[in-house]
Amino acid sequence: MKNLYIAEKPSVAREFAKALKINGGSRDGYIESEDSIVTWCVGHLVTMSYPEVYDPALKKWSLDTLPFMPETYKYEVINGVSKQFNIVKRLLNREDVGCIYVCTDSGREGEYIYRLVDQMAEVPDTKDKRRVWIDSQTEEEILRGIKEAKNLHEYDNLCSSAYLRAKEDYLMGINFSRLLTLKYSYTVKNYLGKDKCVISVGRVMTCVLGMIVKREREIRQFVKSSFYRVIADMELSDGTFEAEWKAVEGSKYYNSPLLYKENGFNKEEDAGALIEYVADGKPVFIETVDKDNSDNKKAYSNVSNDSGDAGDGSKINMLIEKVEKKKENKNAPLLYNLAELQNDCSRLFKISPDQTLQIVQELYEKKMVTYPRTDARVLSTAVSKEIYKNISGLKNVGAMKDFAEHILSSGSYKNIAKTRYVNDKQITDHYAIIPTGQGLNAYAGLSDTAKKVYEIIVRRFLSIFYPPAVYNKLALTLDCKGEKFFANFKVLVDPGYLPVTVYSFGKQKDDEDKEKYSKEMVEAAMNLKKGMNLTVDKFEIKEGETSPPKRYSSGTLILAMENAGQLIEDEELRAQIKGSGIGTSATRAEIIKKLVENKYLALNKKTQIITPTQMGEMIHDVVASSISSLLNPELTASWEKGLSYVAEGSITEDEYMEKLEDYIQKRTDAVKGLNNQNQLRGYFDYVARFYKKSKGMKVQKK
Repeated sequence: MKNLYIAEKPSVAREFAKALKINGGSRDGYIESEDSIVTWCVGHLVTMSYPEVYDPALKKWSLDTLPFMPETYKYEVINGVSKQFNIVKRLLNREDVGCIYVCTDSGREGEYIYRLVDQMAEVPDTKDKRRVWIDSQTEEEILRGIKEAKNLHEYDNLCSSAYLRAKEDYLMGINFSRLLTLKYSYTVKNYLGKDKCVISVGRVMTCVLGMIVKREREIRQFVKSSFYRVIADMELSDGTFEAEWKAVEGSKYYNSPLLYKENGFNKEEDAGALIEYVADGKPVFIETVDKDNSDNKKAYSNVSNDSGDAGDGSKINMLIEKVEKKKENKNAPLLYNLAELQNDCSRLFKISPDQTLQIVQELYEKKMVTYPRTDARVLSTAVSKEIYKNISGLKNVGAMKDFAEHILSSGSYKNIAKTRYVNDKQITDHYAIIPTGQGLNAYAGLSDTAKKVYEIIVRRFLSIFYPPAVYNKLALTLDCKGEKFFANFKVLVDPGYLPVTVYSFGKQKDDEDKEKYSKEMVEAAMNLKKGMNLTVDKFEIKEGETSPPKRYSSGTLILAMENAGQLIEDEELRAQIKGSGIGTSATRAEIIKKLVENKYLALNKKTQIITPTQMGEMIHDVVASSISSLLNPELTASWEKGLSYVAEGSITEDEYMEKLEDYIQKRTDAVKGLNNQNQLRGYFDYVARFYKKSKGMKVQKK
């Protein structure tokens, strides 16, 4: 009897054949030797059937036939790949095939791809079917996956969640797209002067559109206002340092309506009045700096320009009330998952999440990195025990050679399992994206961008084996007539991992750690003691301006999707809050791409900033006026969480479907009873004001 190995793609199948040393003849759609056969899908071979396959009458869209929720779902072979399907079907059912090794991608989608083929090919359950689950395509990992392959039925819960995800997207897409198109497309197309308009709705897609439109409208409604901070330039032996006033408890301005926030005033004259108060009649020089950080005017209080030179008695002193010194350790960031990598690539290289996924998938298929579609940012205990193999291979990567050799010679990798970078509880399907240390013969053939993506993965990986960066921090609290001024110093004592993560391209997050004051200044400040008096050189009134929310970039949108609509940019906090999010690591890039292709969103390729289009805002308003819950990130994330529960076995497939069908039925019935088209035209008029007339678009006016 022969073993049959079925992969998701031809390229992956060839890697399995190579690892297994199957040197048999290459046939049409498979490779066969005396004891083994390797074949492949070409992505999806089977798909769900459209409603008209159930009943030809359903080809015509009608409110009377909605909602469409079949009792038994139909599937069909995709026309363009029917030849390969028939080859795979014949091989799966061959009498001389004893064991089938399922080698599709190790995730929910890979599971779904094979199970549909198995279903359509009617492969009997009497066949021995085993699931190969691997984290990279290196020979060792492939052989390990085959050796440890489990019975396919152990993945039945994952299979159920895969089928449910497809049914959910199908039911929401089919029913709500038809429903809203039938109800509102006439209104939309007439307003835009189009011949036709299909309102495309999706479980995740519509929610993401809502996030973008909401942010754009927050920006439009934002009203700028100025505020004024008071800064005291304090004299020290090696120059001056800044101390900022704050209206803390005990201040005469505590909770005052004159404040913008605790460290600023709404009006410049109130900031000046504070300085007059702490000066207590002594000569003071006030310099006002506008919001563009330029000295636009100078004002003098009580004295002329040479104030401060009238002797010690005329100078303003502040008492050092509190001195806090501490050492701060900053650890290397957690490893990359796909969302984190997509965000950094958007920020550093200005490439879209879809492009990042394509590149890292290429690196995976060239054996250079581990499985890309992962949510985890840590390693497993098992892989940590053999991590030296990954590091050893990186001695052949030019800029990384010295770092890798240092890690190996110091033995710092030996204790990695005891750190925060290894945690089995934070891993579901796969651990973080890391370099394998293999496949480096393919490096020269990579595009420049792919080389950069590979380099940041390598640098992030190697940095976890280095000690933390160490800073000395000093916080001063100064008192003047009961008003408190605060100053902070931070100096890098030991760079630790930082040299590993300083890339040769793009602005780095570590730029924020650049020292504000000279080494001599910091050393002098470190010697300050409680009870000392310091002299004010001058006061500054710094004008600031409130800022509107930032637009999403393609990368920050991915992070917001990962965190159920919250843009959490602090990576430590993200690690703590990790949840199911909106969509999955495997689908988020495709969702954004589809919204851009539908012309609901616009993506600036140079900046990667995402904005809604006029059409996108109109579709948003249609949904908001009919099925507003589709725009709710928390609800969308809860559906995804439900799929996770099915995969874990916490709830049944039937329980999930019952809730899903009830949701679709109630929303469909509610929309059928609406008569709000005229109200929508008012919303469209409001939106139209923010867009120029485009060619072919006739925007109505009141």
